[in-house]
Amino acid sequence: MRAVVQRVKSASVSIEEETVGQIEQGFMVLLGIHEEDTQEDVEYLVKKVSKARVFEDENGKMNLSIDAVHGSILSISQFTLYAETKKGNRPSFIKAARPETAVPLYEAFNQGLRQQGIDVVTGEFGADMQISLVNDGPVTIIYDTREKE
Repeated sequence: MRAVVQRVKSASVSIEEETVGQIEQGFMVLLGIHEEDTQEDVEYLVKKVSKARVFEDENGKMNLSIDAVHGSILSISQFTLYAETKKGNRPSFIKAARPETAVPLYEAFNQGLRQQGIDVVTGEFGADMQISLVNDGPVTIIYDTREKE
């Protein structure tokens, strides 16, 4: 799994000009699911995202988690995070999980975050979505479960 996590002041997702989800302070997460990802990848990523200390404390240091600031998460499925771009000019998405694999893992990721007490709103898997956000910082962190240390 690959997640692009952006600290935001606000974010929203619309489908066909209708807002289907929005948050104030928190994270906008773009989540790509690899064809070989498993529940173990979900659990790893839930822990990393929910515990990430990237919000500022009273001294202006990035020291607080999303829970500490009562933030929310806008979670968007993003298969294009697994684009292969080495050959030619048209990206290949062959390593992105097919919907029958990706949907349950995406839902498990969101449910795992909710079980941590975090408010999670989503877009719609596979839909043409328009995302708006106000990046805070900017702070953008990339997690990849294939690059665990």
